[in-house]
Amino acid sequence: MTHFLSFAIPGIPYGFVYALVAVGLVLTYKTSGVFNMAFAAQAYVSAAIYYGAVSQHHLSKWVGFVLAVVVAGPALGYVLDRLLFRHMRTAPTVVKLITGLGLLIGIPSIVQFFWPGQHQNPPSLSPKPNAVYHFGSYHIDGNQLVVIVAVLVVMAGLGVLFRFTALGLKMRAVVESPRMVELAGINADRVSSFAWMLSGFLAALAGVLLAPYYANIDATNFIALLVAAIAAAVFAGLASLPLALAGGLFLGIFQQVLTGYLPLNSIWATALRPSFPFIVLVLLLLFWPLVRRRREAGDPLAGVDPPPPALAASLRGATLDRLTTIIFPIFIVAYIGITLFLVPTHWLFLLTQGIVYATIFLSITALTGMSGQISLCQASFAGLGAFTAGQLATEFNINVIVALLIGGAVAAAAGALVAIPTLRLRGLYLALATLAFALLASNLLFPQSWLGNGDTGVNVPRPPGFNGNRAFFLLAMAVFAVCAVVVILVRKGTVGRYLSAMRGSQVAAETIGINPARAKITIFALSAGIAGVGGAMFGSLQGTTSGGDYNVFFSILWIVLVLTTGVRTVEGAVNAGIALVLVPELLSDLGGTSVFSFLGNRVTALSFFLFGIGALTYAKHPEGAVEFNKRRSLLWIAAWLDRRAGREPTAGVADAATLARGQAPALELSGDGQAVADGPAPVVPERSPHPGGP
Repeated sequence: MTHFLSFAIPGIPYGFVYALVAVGLVLTYKTSGVFNMAFAAQAYVSAAIYYGAVSQHHLSKWVGFVLAVVVAGPALGYVLDRLLFRHMRTAPTVVKLITGLGLLIGIPSIVQFFWPGQHQNPPSLSPKPNAVYHFGSYHIDGNQLVVIVAVLVVMAGLGVLFRFTALGLKMRAVVESPRMVELAGINADRVSSFAWMLSGFLAALAGVLLAPYYANIDATNFIALLVAAIAAAVFAGLASLPLALAGGLFLGIFQQVLTGYLPLNSIWATALRPSFPFIVLVLLLLFWPLVRRRREAGDPLAGVDPPPPALAASLRGATLDRLTTIIFPIFIVAYIGITLFLVPTHWLFLLTQGIVYATIFLSITALTGMSGQISLCQASFAGLGAFTAGQLATEFNINVIVALLIGGAVAAAAGALVAIPTLRLRGLYLALATLAFALLASNLLFPQSWLGNGDTGVNVPRPPGFNGNRAFFLLAMAVFAVCAVVVILVRKGTVGRYLSAMRGSQVAAETIGINPARAKITIFALSAGIAGVGGAMFGSLQGTTSGGDYNVFFSILWIVLVLTTGVRTVEGAVNAGIALVLVPELLSDLGGTSVFSFLGNRVTALSFFLFGIGALTYAKHPEGAVEFNKRRSLLWIAAWLDRRAGREPTAGVADAATLARGQAPALELSGDGQAVADGPAPVVPERSPHPGGP
């Protein structure tokens, strides 16, 4: 027992911090209907503010605490609720999720833009962090003591708030049933705002308390904290605050106990301990009764995911179809020719990198674009393909092209293995499960010498005959074209139609004989296989690749970027890939000028800020920026052709100006109760017989 307690006591501070974050997650989820994926960003911001106040401006620790935790934390929580999440209570799950993920990328980038550099050795709240305090035969240091005391005080305050105050009673009521509270005459929005402020305070406190345990303040560390706390929140069924407290405390203690019973300096001790919360999260999502009951119960008044709008290509008339058929091949040939013979070597490499990224992003087009499900482990599949290809080519002398294909096949098999246990999960729960899988891959698989080889990485040679940048560009274009054709054919084929039906209603799809399990496993495997091929191409382009190229941050960034540009079309993947490489390069060139010289080492932060904040447009334009502008352009062209032909514009064309302003035609109810557009029926002439488009 003594041996057990000697390991359990150091885990109490971790458990308390996990409990803080879990309580904050449950509060915001139950009061606003939003699972706050930006919680880690809130913790990071307050930790950075505390660091700047104490270490850079040499203010006292208590002044830094007030600025970072008491002021900045609640203020940021209130702003997020007032400007964004208050208006998303009934929004589709994917809109809430992508908005949170965008903020998770964008908010830390603001801090990194104004305070660039490494924030090393974060200070502790304790006046004597290295002092040792003995309690019988056990001891803790000053930093651990301040964490325990601070969290106990906060938990006692929460207990008083919820049990003995009118506001606490209202919050408990909102947590139980927001709609019943509104019927009782209570302003649920005001209560929700206070809950977000309280949640922001908890996030800030967690960030400041946990920062000294890291060598430097890094946003990625706080993502791992978020996922660990999510496990505690899931243990609570995303509903019970006491269970969230208990789950966080248990998780922190057991994580430290695990360290004591594992072999020292082994891969299990170094990799399994930090991965333990992720394993627990997966197991809870799959088997915990509270989660299963919540999935099955649902909320009949919650937001319903609307069917996606038709692709913009469906608006093309026969004339535009013929023009597209003629112009598109000419454009591709011209693009390849200009890139090969006129573009400098440096820009050629960047464009090739963009095409390789576009290949990886096609995996998101396949999975999310067809099924509407969010996977946050696509970067892990890309890394698996890259490492497999590199190991086969260098260790077993297998032809690089063959190794690339095998890498894709291994990634596809891994995708199927991930899909099988998660068949019952959808929406938020599937996103959380794949996030846990991504962290497991980064911590357990990629450090292994037989796969990712840790920080050293793996060499991935270029195929014979494609060593030059121009030759490799042609190979990248060919691989992308093949993957794009596969995605288009699947979308138009049986699996694509099954997924489209399931996206509208899985229950209805099952009643007409569709097998959802087969369709889900197929699309997961296909998506992972494409990501694996793209990852192998990326490794081959770079020459050497390591696990840092495929960590969970990139999975989040990629899904946000692709959904922002357009997840249902090949064009969206292309634009996302090109933007990912060209935006930082163009900003870097801009920073080389005298006017914008202040950019300097802030280019990456500004790029990620633009990518993250761009996700906020998804709520208004879920079809993506590319599809929205493509639809607007096609309607304008159709209107111009109508005028040239002396015809009256149809309703669909007449609404071009309205759509250009981001508005929809007004709806009214007809006599039979059906919703119809305000005006004549939207008929588009000369509709293409091939609405899918490229």
